[in-house]
Amino acid sequence: MPNISREILVDAIDIIIVTFLLYKLFILMRGTRAVHMFFGLVILFVLSVIAQWANLMALNWIISSLRTVWVIAFVIIFQPELRRALASLGQHRFLSRFFTVEETGVIPEIVRSASRLAEKGVGAIIVLEKDVGLKNYIETGTKIDAKVTSELIETIFSPTSPLHDGAVIIQNDRVAAAACILPLTQDQRLSVSLGTRHRAAIGLTEETDAIVIVVSQETQTISYAQGGKLNRKTDVNALRTELLQNFGLAGEEKAAKTAPAS
Repeated sequence: MPNISREILVDAIDIIIVTFLLYKLFILMRGTRAVHMFFGLVILFVLSVIAQWANLMALNWIISSLRTVWVIAFVIIFQPELRRALASLGQHRFLSRFFTVEETGVIPEIVRSASRLAEKGVGAIIVLEKDVGLKNYIETGTKIDAKVTSELIETIFSPTSPLHDGAVIIQNDRVAAAACILPLTQDQRLSVSLGTRHRAAIGLTEETDAIVIVVSQETQTISYAQGGKLNRKTDVNALRTELLQNFGLAGEEKAAKTAPAS
């Protein structure tokens, strides 16, 4: 009896862990196109279990032959989701006690520059590259390849600068290029009050997974676009939080809190 109880307990723990992992994976993919592929893989898994239980030799042989392909397909299909999951795991408070992430200070520099530009009433559009490469758009501007600093970004968007028209594109901790041309959104439902910068920000995020920060020259406010949607008139703290959540830079958080806003 004790052995049976122990086996039941182990099986229960095993089921709970697998269920939790599947649930977390589903949460990561919810709202994306990958969720349909996830359900397809779940159906194939259920068919595999049924084939083994019912002793369906032909079906079981076909599914068993495809197991290796399943693993490779799973990694390829869910690469972005797996990357986010591993990044979230690495940022867990329990693990952060044992590992220290280098504080690069990129996000505080970006937030500080946006705040200062808004105070001065200087228009700007800052693109932060994520998983989808922006090489085509970088080539439309002037290559810079310099470390991200608030002073550099503010200088680029100064009205006297020859590079102030267009967007700055940031890759990792480098300003890749300035005066870049972005595609304008074709969404007819948008308000006519939106200017070219805001429409360019929405247009780029409709085609890529980048985050685009827009500083309005007229209203002296900060907005950011993501996934084809524009979040208007956000404050500095909300912008900082959004960038930290998207880029998973846990080591930035301390630097962001200590960095002055202006």
